[in-house]
Amino acid sequence: MELIETPPINLDRLQSCINRELDRYSQFGRGCPDSLAEAIRYALLGPGKRLRPQLVLMAAQACGGSVQEALPAACAIEMVHAYSLVHDDLPAMDDDDLRRGRPTCHKLYGEDIAILVGDALLARAFEILLTEIQPADRAVRCASVLGHAAGATGLVGGQADDLADHCSGCTIEQLESIHQRKTGALFAASLEMGAIAAGANDTQHATLKAYGRHLGLAFQITDDLLDVTGNPEDVGKRLDKDANHGKLTFPNLLGVEKSRSRAAESIDQACAALAPLGKAGADLHHLANFVLKRNR
Repeated sequence: MELIETPPINLDRLQSCINRELDRYSQFGRGCPDSLAEAIRYALLGPGKRLRPQLVLMAAQACGGSVQEALPAACAIEMVHAYSLVHDDLPAMDDDDLRRGRPTCHKLYGEDIAILVGDALLARAFEILLTEIQPADRAVRCASVLGHAAGATGLVGGQADDLADHCSGCTIEQLESIHQRKTGALFAASLEMGAIAAGANDTQHATLKAYGRHLGLAFQITDDLLDVTGNPEDVGKRLDKDANHGKLTFPNLLGVEKSRSRAAESIDQACAALAPLGKAGADLHHLANFVLKRNR
């Protein structure tokens, strides 16, 4: 599908705005030990694409809202994402020692502090939503959406199935189900929270949710492809780790070329889902193209 011909959104500008707010929200006062505060900021403020919070802001703008009113939701979802990475990297989970080109949190601060970092980020995310989003009914709806996406039938459930021994023999449908939860749930939640913050209507909500579902799957497929074909310096983490751990991935199941085709198909579906938004969805079209072509 052709992207809408408008100038692409300035992702660097949005990223800078998000980073400033994340820095502000991670300034802890008395009661937070210095060592914990340092580890939290290391995990949260390190280099990253900030893709999920950018989706929140773009969704809000596509529905007629502003960046400012959606920023708390954007920061909250990035905190949940950061917590999930810290916990995923632990030896009991994916056992990674490199993340975004730097030592993982537990490698620098220890497993005990890394677990507490994740706990603190998850709690802080909901504190921000419930105190910073206005009006209050939108704050509650955002918290509900994020809680569901991050929970046992969303991110955590997908991660559990991904770790299970039986995953090695699963079908493409089962693999997609895992990643629709492990990865796609936060993508869909990002867009839904942006819509809520902007006071979107039902059509806008449904449109963005469908877009997020397809975009999340495409993102995961490209992630699997980068694990096989990427440059370690660009990707910022060890490659071939999924294969080395015996995990099933899209390239292992479909092959590299079919996986690329499946990712492109998902991007086409994501862009097609945006049709009801018209020109208001242009930035989301461009972001979908970025996801398909990314190298890290």
